[in-house]
Amino acid sequence: MSGRTTFKRDGLSLSVMESGSGRRMIFQHGLCGDAAQPQELFPAGGGWSCLTLECRGHGASEAGAPDAFSIETFADDVAALAEARGGGPIVIGGVSMGAAIALRLAVLRPDLVAGLVLVRPAWFIDKAPANMAPNDEVGRLLAQHDPIEARALFEASPMAAMLAREAPDNLASLRGFFAREPIATTAALLTAIAADGPGVAREALAALAVPTLVIGHGEDFIHPLAHAEALAAAIPGARLVRITPKAVSRERYVHEARAALSDFLKEIPQ
Repeated sequence: MSGRTTFKRDGLSLSVMESGSGRRMIFQHGLCGDAAQPQELFPAGGGWSCLTLECRGHGASEAGAPDAFSIETFADDVAALAEARGGGPIVIGGVSMGAAIALRLAVLRPDLVAGLVLVRPAWFIDKAPANMAPNDEVGRLLAQHDPIEARALFEASPMAAMLAREAPDNLASLRGFFAREPIATTAALLTAIAADGPGVAREALAALAVPTLVIGHGEDFIHPLAHAEALAAAIPGARLVRITPKAVSRERYVHEARAALSDFLKEIPQ
């Protein structure tokens, strides 16, 4: 079944997007993103469908209480959706924050996970890593100033100057947050998730026993290649694929990510 549906949990209406047909993969988006992000990277055909739950406060999903914004809550929502759709084990993956959600589920809900895909992970295992500082800074500015003033302050900051030099794609994404409505929800998401983490231990990664694909690239401050390399080294048998940075060529980034995921899915046992 393709198209958009809703999933009810904790009194909230959460939006679900599914495309394609065949075996199902749950593929989660990043912070302040929506279903379009993972859906763009999913290879068409091949006997697989892509299911994305838009996390609370993202896409067409209701936000609920901001104090519930956490990777733990978002992962619990995904687990509940997976159970409602027949349970596991299935392939679960994600981009950025979605990768942290998928990693948490692989560790804490191994019954649901037959394969793991981590695209441009923004965390290894620690909470509030230094690479999340740009999101935290934008969130705090939006919480304290109107969006126009907040953006002006950010554009004049050392952080923006550094990103312009080293990670222009990150800077472009952050600029979009100043117009992302509702502003209060955006600010709360950015600060809460920037201070969070997947909530797993290094020893738990060494115990994972599912096929794992890790995709990373350079020229990305918020999603450092070092995190992708560390995860691939810590998870037994994980495959690390380095692709073209979005800052170099978005077209090549999408093409190479799709190709890596397509190759990986072909190897998942029936």
